[in-house]
Amino acid sequence: MARDYAARCRGSPGGNAWMVTAVIILAAQGVVAQKVRVEQELEAYPTESVDLRCEFIEGGSVTKLTQVSWIWEPVDGQRDNIAVFHPIYGRSFPNNAFKDRVVFLHNDLKIPSIRINNLRMSDAGRYTCEYATYPSGNEQGTTTLIMLAKPKNSARAVTVRAGSKSVVVAECVAAEGKPAASIKWLASVGGNHSTTTTNGPDGTVTIRSEYRLVPTAADNGREVTCLVDQRTQDRPWAEMLKLSVEYPPTVTIEGYDNNWYVGRSDAVLFCQAKANPEPTTITWTTASGSLPETVVVEDNKLMVRKVDDAVNTTFTCEVKNKHGASRQTLTTFVIEALEDPSSAGTVAGAVIGSLLALLLVVTLFVVLLTRNRRQQRRGFPSGGDSVTAGNGGSNGSDYGNKARLLFAGSGNGSKNGTGANNNGPVYTYREGCDATGTLTEKPNSYHHHLHPSTGNRTAAHDILLCGEMDEAERSKFNLDDSIEDEDERYNRFGGGGNVLPPAYHAHRGHGGEAEMDVYLDDDMESQRDGSVISRTAIYV
Repeated sequence: MARDYAARCRGSPGGNAWMVTAVIILAAQGVVAQKVRVEQELEAYPTESVDLRCEFIEGGSVTKLTQVSWIWEPVDGQRDNIAVFHPIYGRSFPNNAFKDRVVFLHNDLKIPSIRINNLRMSDAGRYTCEYATYPSGNEQGTTTLIMLAKPKNSARAVTVRAGSKSVVVAECVAAEGKPAASIKWLASVGGNHSTTTTNGPDGTVTIRSEYRLVPTAADNGREVTCLVDQRTQDRPWAEMLKLSVEYPPTVTIEGYDNNWYVGRSDAVLFCQAKANPEPTTITWTTASGSLPETVVVEDNKLMVRKVDDAVNTTFTCEVKNKHGASRQTLTTFVIEALEDPSSAGTVAGAVIGSLLALLLVVTLFVVLLTRNRRQQRRGFPSGGDSVTAGNGGSNGSDYGNKARLLFAGSGNGSKNGTGANNNGPVYTYREGCDATGTLTEKPNSYHHHLHPSTGNRTAAHDILLCGEMDEAERSKFNLDDSIEDEDERYNRFGGGGNVLPPAYHAHRGHGGEAEMDVYLDDDMESQRDGSVISRTAIYV
């Protein structure tokens, strides 16, 4: 029967598997019953402190704790005790590197937690809390301490000189960080960057990045930004840099407005220079070498106190810095003095006023000339000359195309007299109702008129030309234009015949002889019988 039982056991693989599983479970229960509780991982920073917690969990059976030890295992190195706690012999710190920095937090063998002060990057590693027990032997738990280091970030622009080769213009460094940092660049200029990594003896890492480009004068002052990203930082670290590219000066002269007239006092030239570093000297000269006496130089300004022919020249501005010198020239031209722009309105007003006054004078002259011509055409004496009858002779007559009155007078010694007043009979030629013209005599009734100021008798032409006659009275004497032809024929008459001048047809009026209420004295003409006949042409 024994052999049969053995045979059954050998032929039952499922029974063997069950037994193995039971052994594993029992072993696990024993471990759990005597487990050491610790934290799996901790992070800490240099110069700070960290607490390493450890606690013994009582198992199902009574276990006697005899001693506890903390064992440090560096990342690259051997295990070493750093702290020991014995209930009878007390505490011990066998490692000199931790002797003054490690303390037990509790005076209890079941809770042998320790604190490490003034942490170092080299303190990183595995820390094991190990119990010596009876009868089960040693029990332990391990905590991994990760030392973190915030990188020391920095960035700077590298001063370079403009050239044709690619050089480092900016640097960015994340030093002694753990874990290693990463560096990025933000830039608006064309370039590239390179990165190098250096591991420290304490486990820290230094990252260095360099930004390169071919520098030009235009790149001076442009911005690039370094970005550092690392685990210990809440956000990326950023630093903006302005590139520093040095170059020789470039010069321009400004301020000339092409209006330097003689006497101007506010003429200024500016010497504008771009350079890095800043210019050390600014010098003004002219084509002749020295500056005119009317010129004053102040820093980069050239001020002309008074423009004259001396500044009709070429000015040169030269600027220097440590990388070289540059110059610029400008030729100025002095022109004749101009009118003050502020008086332009006054001058324009004066010109316009003069033109208006001239136009007024011309208009007045034309009006007067036209009026004088009209008076001449009507028979009025022009130029203020009066036509009077004189002794024995004719001073000329003004004949128009209107009615004509003939005054007859005696010669010298006549009682009617001659001269300025004609008191002889008045002969008028008029057309009758039968259209036949006759020469009739009418007594001169105008000798009774006296001049209001002199008391002398008023001549007929004075009466006619005076302003006392209104337009209605003068209109009575309008004649036909046909009289002009007869007047011309009369002018061809000689004075030696005993025939009278051609008859002048007066315009037919409506008031009879009463229309002829004024007359003019004309020059006297002697006749063959010794008498004198005054011919008066009146334009009415």
